[in-house]
Amino acid sequence: MSLLQEEREIILNNEYVDNFDFAEVEEFVKNASKDLFISYNFAKSNKMLVQPRGGFPTYNKMFALYEFFVDANVDVLPCTIDSNTRLNDYATSKKMLRLSEENEVDMLNGYPLVNHGYRTTRKMMTHFNKPISLRHGTPDARLLIETAIASGIFEIEGGPITYLLPYSKNFPLDKAFLYWKYVERVCAKYSGLNEPINRESFGPLTATLVPPCITIVIQLLEMLLSLEEGVKSFSVSFSQSGSMNQDIVMGAVIKKLAKHYAKEINCEDAKVHLVYHQWMGAFPQNKDFAEQLINMSTVIASMVGADKIITKTREEASGIPTKEANAKTVANTQYTLRILNGLPNIVDEEEEEILTEEVMSIMEAVFNDPADTLWRKVFNSIKNGIIDVPFSPHIINNNEMITIRDANKNIRIIKRGKVPISDRCYEYEKSKCDLTKDTTSIVNDIIHDIGIMQ
Repeated sequence: MSLLQEEREIILNNEYVDNFDFAEVEEFVKNASKDLFISYNFAKSNKMLVQPRGGFPTYNKMFALYEFFVDANVDVLPCTIDSNTRLNDYATSKKMLRLSEENEVDMLNGYPLVNHGYRTTRKMMTHFNKPISLRHGTPDARLLIETAIASGIFEIEGGPITYLLPYSKNFPLDKAFLYWKYVERVCAKYSGLNEPINRESFGPLTATLVPPCITIVIQLLEMLLSLEEGVKSFSVSFSQSGSMNQDIVMGAVIKKLAKHYAKEINCEDAKVHLVYHQWMGAFPQNKDFAEQLINMSTVIASMVGADKIITKTREEASGIPTKEANAKTVANTQYTLRILNGLPNIVDEEEEEILTEEVMSIMEAVFNDPADTLWRKVFNSIKNGIIDVPFSPHIINNNEMITIRDANKNIRIIKRGKVPISDRCYEYEKSKCDLTKDTTSIVNDIIHDIGIMQ
């Protein structure tokens, strides 16, 4: 028995898992409908796939949510996991699930997949015969991913950096890398049985003034960590930044460099896709404004040539969106995509050149770290501040980089900390900003930016 299989046996030997049958699961994946695989849908579809967010604790409510989404012409179903499961607290999830079922009140903010189990969940996932995307935010997702794939969920979001630095303060980063290495290997193993399991990174990060170079570097590194374990279908992603021009430039650079670095590790045969998130920051209280913001996101997604768009709703500012609101935004996004024809191909050569140089400088510094494996190089680079995510709560993040918006709403770096971008790029970034202001005014601008779209 391989070391991976030994570890799998231990992970699945959990009091909240009911007799996991590896042979039966492999047979299920081998014979599963290809329509359940988003990698297959990416290949056969000639349009951008539309995916909402959503998850309820009970089976019946989750089933009803999916019925709503199917009626709204959704392309990809979401399975958002509850926050107790995200923290591996299956005991609390079990208790809250029982209370939700007994009282018909939602005591969890998502679907407790591990507690429901794969045999029950599979009935729902295969019933709708659409690809399902697992959204969770879990640093240690080993048991969750095993249960998800056994249930018929063949797209897994997250990664050791993107599911840790925006969400956690103390969870050890080195453990997150090793736990996600397990996830990549399991996804690669199952991919050989049918269509590839798709891995998707979470590009929005903290969704607050994250400069494009940091977003792209982290996307590329999570892609490389996945591909080197044998994953053959991967999605890089980012969210609406607040600047249309910067988003278009970011889309062009991330697609170009994803191909470049995949080839560098001899993984050019892997399929790399682009996912765009509608606005992830604070939403306007005015629901009409919120709808305009969502429509603008859809236009930008078309202009960057995204393969999938993940939607938001006009109710984001007032609480958890209803299934009706989610269905409405899916229908509206599908309509907007249908009428978007003949958009101009906008190119900003100077911005692309600067952003490309910034990304490649940081990537070179990561690769030059003397550690013996890529994940250790990346770990050291975060610890040393070569990679620095603005507004990350995690104790290992340096938080020395400072960013603000220029007059055209582009996110600019005005203090680079230890991030190794060249003097030329650094001076370019600063030249776009009014730095004659006093420190208090700049801090007030940063605070104001958190509500930029309000």
